Amino acid sequence: MPENVVLVGKKPVMSYVLAVVTQFGAGAREVVLKARGKAVDIAEVARRRFLARVQVKNISIGTEQVQIKEGGTSNVSTIEITLGK
Repeated sequence: MPENVVLVGKKPVMSYVLAVVTQFGAGAREVVLKARGKAVDIAEVARRRFLARVQVKNISIGTEQVQIKEGGTSNVSTIEITLGK
């Protein structure tokens, strides 16, 4: 596996942030984050098993604010995977 790949798992978020910062500090021109999740699973199963002509058109990440029970808000990370023919 190339050294500029950070595999994201169950460690605290800052562990992975530190890995990314370290890679760029060591001179990497790009760093690839690899993670798993239901959105990725759904896109891959749909493409590979049911929709052979569908391709990933775009992947974007962001943050949304959601209301929590205590009356405040919380930031939640999001990923959008756009599939198309």
